[in-house]
Amino acid sequence: MLLLLVCAATGAFAITARQVLDKASAVLSNKGGVSARFSTSGGNLGTTSGTIAVKGRKFHAATPLAMVWFDGKTQWTYMKRNNEVNVSSPNEGQLQAVNPYNFINMYRSGYNLSMAGSGGSSYKVHLQATSKSRRVQEMYITVSKSGFVPSQIRMKQNGRWTTINISGFRRSTLSDGLFRFNRKDFPSAEVIDLR
Repeated sequence: MLLLLVCAATGAFAITARQVLDKASAVLSNKGGVSARFSTSGGNLGTTSGTIAVKGRKFHAATPLAMVWFDGKTQWTYMKRNNEVNVSSPNEGQLQAVNPYNFINMYRSGYNLSMAGSGGSSYKVHLQATSKSRRVQEMYITVSKSGFVPSQIRMKQNGRWTTINISGFRRSTLSDGLFRFNRKDFPSAEVIDLR
C-alpha cells in the first residue's frame, strides 16, 4: 500500500513536456522583453556568437558579421562585410535559424512533444514534426528547472543539426523601435527588398 501511494504521489508531481514549454514561453513572453547572449554551431550557419533581444514575436540579433531586426512581419538583415540590407518576410524555418526563441510560437501546433530527460537541474524536451512539410523537423530544448529559462536548443533542418547555447538571460524593458531597421543608422547601406 505504501509503495502504491509513493508511485501515485510521484506521478502527481510529474511535469509534462508541454507544461515545461508553456512555463518557458511565459518567462520569455515578459511584457517588456528579454535579452541574452548566444552561440551557434553546426548546420548552415557555421559557428558564431552574439546577442539577442526578444519581445513577443519581435527580435533583434547582433553578431560580428550581421545584424537582424524583425518587427513581427518584416525582417531586415544587415551584412557588415558588404554594407547591404536584405528586406524579407521570413518563414518559420528562417525565423528559427536567426531567433533561437522562436520555438515559443512553434511548439503549440504541428509537433509531438515528449520529455527526453529531466536529470540534474534541467528538463530536456523533444519536438518531432507531425508533417514532412515543416522546415524544422526535430528539436531538443533544454530548460532550467529553476526559472524555466532555455539554455540550449538543438534543431534539425534540411537533415543537419544546429546547436544554439544561450546564456546571460535577463528580463528587460525594450523599445519597439529596437526591432525595426533604422535607415539613419546605416546611411550608406544598399537596401535590397526581397519580399
